[in-house]
Amino acid sequence: MVLLGTAAWAGQECSWGRRVLLWLPQSQALPGGVMAVSPALLLMDRNSLARKQNARLDKQSDLGWKLFGKVPLGENAQKDAKKLQKEYEDKAGRPSKPPSPKQNVRKNLDFEPLSTTALILEDRPANLPAKPAEEAQKHRQQYEEMVVQAKKRELKEAQRRKKQLEERCRLEESIGNAVLTWNNEILPNWETMWCSRKVRDLWWQGIPPSVRGKVWSLAIGNELNITHELFDICLARAKERWRSFSTGGSEAETEDAGFSAADREASLELIKLDISRTFPSLCIFQQGGPHHDMLHSALGAYTCYRPDVGYVQGMSFIAAVLILNLDTADAFIAFSNLLNKPCQMAFFRVDHGLMLTYFAAFEVFFEENLPKLFAHFKKNNLTPDIYLIDWIFTLYSKSLPLDLACRVWDVFCRDGEEFLFRTALGLLRLFQDVLTRMDFIHVAQFLTRLPEDLPAEEFFASIASIQMQSRNKKWAQVLTALQKDSREMEKGSPSLRH
Repeated sequence: MVLLGTAAWAGQECSWGRRVLLWLPQSQALPGGVMAVSPALLLMDRNSLARKQNARLDKQSDLGWKLFGKVPLGENAQKDAKKLQKEYEDKAGRPSKPPSPKQNVRKNLDFEPLSTTALILEDRPANLPAKPAEEAQKHRQQYEEMVVQAKKRELKEAQRRKKQLEERCRLEESIGNAVLTWNNEILPNWETMWCSRKVRDLWWQGIPPSVRGKVWSLAIGNELNITHELFDICLARAKERWRSFSTGGSEAETEDAGFSAADREASLELIKLDISRTFPSLCIFQQGGPHHDMLHSALGAYTCYRPDVGYVQGMSFIAAVLILNLDTADAFIAFSNLLNKPCQMAFFRVDHGLMLTYFAAFEVFFEENLPKLFAHFKKNNLTPDIYLIDWIFTLYSKSLPLDLACRVWDVFCRDGEEFLFRTALGLLRLFQDVLTRMDFIHVAQFLTRLPEDLPAEEFFASIASIQMQSRNKKWAQVLTALQKDSREMEKGSPSLRH
């Protein structure tokens, strides 16, 4: 306690952290500048001031709570929002006004804090300085601008949703009509109608999901004459080998046709690993998923049916797409016949010479259709293997959205391997403007991870614009000529023989 002139102020810390100053006359001051103060007087004054300050704080706190439409616990629990608003207006000294339309928007959200934009329109509480008129007008204008912009966004979003709904309704109606056409006209007369102009046009628009599996099976065919009984036999052998590997069976028991147990075990382990990475977003092929065992069975049976090929990465995506549209046995039959096609067999058996021939044929049509982009790729040493291998190995099922990949499969099952390379050229044409501005690394990254929001109609329009004819030669003729040249080069150059 310090002497100030002829009087002294006594300071004491209060419970809420503020110092209380008590004025004392000089007569009570002691030598040395220290005053004697009665403890009871000090305690009484301190407690009295604390009660007054607490009461004032409680009042302000009460007003603050009611500003946001809430009631302190244990007090006025039954009051509704209108009563609270009226009480607050009475205490603030403002006449009660009917709620504005903006306030009515939230009438069903009792006791919920108003948003910041709504608080801008409210006057400040009585215990705070009044807001200047210019500032209030500025805030009101800002608020009105925000409301206008919000309404514009809502209108635009509503129009977008309406357009999407109308497009979906048209699509569903189109699919419904197509299903009737396929079931009642095309499938009963498949042999005579599948190559007609009407069916080809309908095919290009996409096969309805409900008949897609049946059409794929008919279009792929069954040249290998695989039966359901053969699938059961191959599956039983696969399960027996799985049990043998899990129990540590001898190598002699599991060797067959010159393929070691180590090779087979590696193939089976690769199947397990690849299944977990097949369409992970669908969560139906992973362990415990509804289609996990079906995919595992189809791939395991194929390794027993074609031990010379075994399992190769990428097969799981092809088998998975078939399983989504067919039962397990029919999916195995289609899978085996599909992989027996020349292009798929060349890639899955890693026939480097034949793969290079396919790449060379692709570049012929690449240069013919997209000369500017072709020159850009050549300049940056971008060879087809960088992006084509993944597309061909998985038949675009890994690179494209699943619904779009199925549409590619629709036409691929009809037109064969030529459509795979035509699809690749369609993709390059669709993104030609973007790709010509990229360097080697960015092009490679872009083509190995295509955008997920590919517009289906624009994509197929781009494919349709690709002409698979070079100097009056079609794809098959160009490929045959290149294969012949490759064989002649191998015969004339011993260094190329392997």
